[in-house]
Amino acid sequence: MTAIPNIDHLSPAAPFWLTLGLVPVIVCGALLGGWWVLLTPLASWGLFSVLDAVIGEDTANADPQTAEAALVWHRAITMLWFPVQAMLLVWLLWYVPAAAHLGGWEKLGAFFGMGVASGTVGITYSHELMHQKNTSERWLADLLLSSVLYSHFRSEHLLVHHRYIGTPRDPVTARYNEGFHRFFARVLWQCAVSSWKAERAMLARKGLPVWNRTNPFWRYAVLQTSWLLLAFALGGWIGLGLFAFQAFVAVWQLELVNYVEHYGLTRKYLGEGRYEHVRPHHSWNNTQQASNWLLINLQRHSDHHYKPDRRFPLLQTYGENEAPQLPFGYPVMTMAAMVPPIWRRMMNPRVRAWRKLHYPEIADWGPYKRAETPMPR
Repeated sequence: MTAIPNIDHLSPAAPFWLTLGLVPVIVCGALLGGWWVLLTPLASWGLFSVLDAVIGEDTANADPQTAEAALVWHRAITMLWFPVQAMLLVWLLWYVPAAAHLGGWEKLGAFFGMGVASGTVGITYSHELMHQKNTSERWLADLLLSSVLYSHFRSEHLLVHHRYIGTPRDPVTARYNEGFHRFFARVLWQCAVSSWKAERAMLARKGLPVWNRTNPFWRYAVLQTSWLLLAFALGGWIGLGLFAFQAFVAVWQLELVNYVEHYGLTRKYLGEGRYEHVRPHHSWNNTQQASNWLLINLQRHSDHHYKPDRRFPLLQTYGENEAPQLPFGYPVMTMAAMVPPIWRRMMNPRVRAWRKLHYPEIADWGPYKRAETPMPR
């Protein structure tokens, strides 16, 4: 892998700021109506899929010891996005429900586009922010997640997913042969339950009851309720319904990505409730440059799970023998996941090859495929 010599100025960060281009696209769709409302998914999923094919891969790695002060422009876009997204969402809630030139499907289309932005960008940025140690960034993560009614994702992701990835206790490790639609229905309730149990257990270890004010679910409830009241105040029942619709679209995208990131990959059971440590080969990796601009290097997911506190510009990529590689970037892979036969034809041979490479000693994969190995301690 080649190294990136210097990232302490604007130009290396500039491609990650391209996401701001979605704002005028969404506004134009709402103002013009008609087929213009479909421009947002085309400008995100479609455009960046084409750019991936044209630009290709980026296998360069930044120095992981780069100082925080050198990442100011990379950090700035993640911290700026919440006020941008909030203002855009408020304007849509005020404008679209009363827009006489927009029919019902056009209003849904406008908020589908908003959901694309709040899912593809907003939740991805909240994921980056929630992993940081300072309070302001974590608050921004909570604010972004509240705008899509999925605040518990922070608790589930930090306390469950990262700890139990590749084991039966992690709801979002997609099982081998599990289609996305079945996966989606399962994780919607399992993640909510597991996040609540994780926070309850953490409070219990401190000798505190579940209703203690430090339980983040109080914050989640206040923030999400505030958004629901604001949506109703701005757009009435139509506004409330459209707000909920964009939240669903955003969550659907998040779980599509979760499905892709760990499909079929499991950690080896060592006995007595113990599993091997998380390594880069427990997540699917991808180095397509353009979609990594859109998703702030989320596709370098192998390194993210190996070093969860590493900021996105410093995430490393790995060769095929160190981490399994997706054949395409997330935009293409998530579209393939919506059609299970295509997905299985594309990914099941790769999972089987991964097993042979990393675990030739395991003869019976049945318990791993069905998530029937013992629960981790």
